[in-house]
Amino acid sequence: MNSQDTDNKFELLKGDKVLWIVVLLISFFSVFPVYSASSNLEYIVNNGTTTSHLLKHMFFVFVGLAVMRGMGFIKYEYIGKLSSIMLAITILLLGLTMFTGQQIDGASASRWLKIPGTPVSFQPSSFAYLMLIIYLCRFLTKRIKRERLPIENIFYIFGPVLLVFGLVAKDNGSTALMILIVSMIVMVIGQLNKLYIIGFLGLSTVAIGTFIFVALNTNLIENNRVHTWMSRVETFTNTKKTTDVEDETLKAKNYQVMQAKAAIVHGGITGMGPGKSALKQMLPQSASDFIFAIIVEEYGFIGAIFLVTLYLIMIIRIVMIASKMPAFFGSLLVLSLGVMIFMQLSVNIAVAVNLIPVTGQPLPLISYGGTSMLVTYLQLGIILNVSSRIQVYDEEGMGKKQNIEEINDIA
Repeated sequence: MNSQDTDNKFELLKGDKVLWIVVLLISFFSVFPVYSASSNLEYIVNNGTTTSHLLKHMFFVFVGLAVMRGMGFIKYEYIGKLSSIMLAITILLLGLTMFTGQQIDGASASRWLKIPGTPVSFQPSSFAYLMLIIYLCRFLTKRIKRERLPIENIFYIFGPVLLVFGLVAKDNGSTALMILIVSMIVMVIGQLNKLYIIGFLGLSTVAIGTFIFVALNTNLIENNRVHTWMSRVETFTNTKKTTDVEDETLKAKNYQVMQAKAAIVHGGITGMGPGKSALKQMLPQSASDFIFAIIVEEYGFIGAIFLVTLYLIMIIRIVMIASKMPAFFGSLLVLSLGVMIFMQLSVNIAVAVNLIPVTGQPLPLISYGGTSMLVTYLQLGIILNVSSRIQVYDEEGMGKKQNIEEINDIA
């Protein structure tokens, strides 16, 4: 390794500089709406203080940025090789969460696992989701030179996806559904035979139907949230005429969306100003799931457009990195992680503006909460890791076909 390689390794912002700048801008901006909206947790939920929540959020931002930079010291090929082991570990943690998981901040879903001997809790589903996608990219790349046997696709692709779906679905239906959708997109990008993709779509439909039927008609899946999902969908799609009593019930069920829409309308073009939201106290989950509505209320349509533009630049840079990467595994991995981020971003904003039913997905890099933020920083760290390798491949002549095949073999 020459001195130039060593300097690059310890470069402060290693990888795509534009992506780094966008992430830093969003991370810095996140402090202000979280500080404002966390007053809901202090005065309504009676949980901590705005200062304590601000310090906690800033802590996770700094840790996340450190993790993102730290990923630059690990070759992304090694991450792929370890993905099967890490996936197995996260699946075991998901199983453990089903029996020992706890409620956080009054949440009805026991999806949190506490680290023994510490006050720290995390959501294994977020890490399992990430490890599953990395594992799929690795497997699809490893076998790209030959046609996989049907039993391999069923056991090594369909099996892990449906297993993770089943373990996550009980307490987090929106994430479970996103796991299926993103996994199928990865299969398409990963050039899996379309017949298998159609088969996976059929199996997924059967799995979802079976899960809902068992949850509604038996006691095999205790404390599931199927009724909550159905209520949200019914509330969202309800267009029939109702009686006064039914109308009041519908309004109660749709309270979150109504408050979010009111906040967006209240913000107007220029917004009320930082910290001046009038509806953050009345909007449940204003610091996490519905923080986009608070951002629009305080920073207006102009602020929302600016934030969305930053996210679009992020997605565009991710696509550009994937297109420039000569190694199939690196390209597939970057695109797949980009799809995960884009899906979460789209769902959060779509819920805030009432385009889809309430799901409980956080806004990437902004919503208050540790696990989701760290996973997003991990995703971006891997993407930046891959981007830093593009120049190395170009300098070493890895753009040639035979060398690309060697890279794929190494991955």
